Amino acid sequence: MVSARPAVAAMPAYRPGRNPADLAREIGVPRAVKLASNEVAFPPLPAVVEAIGATAGETNRYPDNGAAVLTRALADRYGVEPAQVAAGCGAVTVCQQLAQAFNDPGSSIAFAWRSFEMYPLLAQVAGAHVQQVPLVPGTPGGTRDTHDLAGLAAAIDETTRLVFVCNPNNPTGTAVRRAELERFLDAVPAHTLVVLDEAYREFVTDPDVPDGVQLMRGRPNVAVLRTFSKAWGLAGLRVGYLLAEDPAVADAVRRTHVPFSVSSLAQAAAVAALASEAEVRERCAAVVAERARLTAALRDRGLPVADSQANFVWLPFGERTAAVAAALEAQAVITRPFAGEGLRVTVGTPEEDDVFLGALDAVLTSGTADQTGA
Repeated sequence: MVSARPAVAAMPAYRPGRNPADLAREIGVPRAVKLASNEVAFPPLPAVVEAIGATAGETNRYPDNGAAVLTRALADRYGVEPAQVAAGCGAVTVCQQLAQAFNDPGSSIAFAWRSFEMYPLLAQVAGAHVQQVPLVPGTPGGTRDTHDLAGLAAAIDETTRLVFVCNPNNPTGTAVRRAELERFLDAVPAHTLVVLDEAYREFVTDPDVPDGVQLMRGRPNVAVLRTFSKAWGLAGLRVGYLLAEDPAVADAVRRTHVPFSVSSLAQAAAVAALASEAEVRERCAAVVAERARLTAALRDRGLPVADSQANFVWLPFGERTAAVAAALEAQAVITRPFAGEGLRVTVGTPEEDDVFLGALDAVLTSGTADQTGA
């Protein structure tokens, strides 16, 4: 019998957010609200729709394997050379390329935990050891929701080839500040590549949360990972990219690229999105305003919600998490539970968030969750 590698066979399957149409049919309601996948609620940008239409007639041809036009546009936007840019089929695929490019079996990948759930899976596929450093409370007496950068630096050893710092952190939404992050980067040995995973950078409003591209300058072992899936509204087209201070880092990522994996439609859409940045900024401002309203409403209910710098909020329900998520689904609201830890809730439209708050009130009243979030 043909068998997969033991490391692959032991991997848990990635669980995307549940389809709202399926849930609606299952419980017999006209519509379910999905607040599980950190998508923006806005429709595609008009320029994106136009670019897709203009490119659709070329889909009988392979896309540009090097994504030259998109790469040039990204290089111009960030003030780097095209050789410092690597585009991929979503940021998670670029993460996989990083693991393939820099980790041999027996080497290590370090990251905070809990953080982006794909990090340990990528290490498993690469045959790398995992160095997980627990989160710490971001506020005195709070729940564990923030990177322990001193602990992460201490965990790095001669086997550590790759470190992911998710900032803002997924799923807790918290972010580390400039001074702490600079101290960490200065402490990391030259043989270890630090990847600042900034998938949610566009939603950051705290001026003390640094732009990773600025911190990358002059540090050849630092790279920045970003995506078009969130703020730019291209989740269905899958475009992510890496910016590296050392062009050799970007070159290594390009060498592990699956040929033609960034489609012609995705490339055209991303270029059009970049040209619509003013509209994207307006949309992000609307998300941030709704994030503030949602956070305040949750705190009014006695829930300990940390300040989020992303387009989601984190509810630390602990052992009650799975029960709360199931009870919300019974109310036709889909969130993202992390069993035993907490619930991640995407910031939706005001109407969607009001539906969520009403469903949560019913759950809290039922006794499924208490008011402490413990």
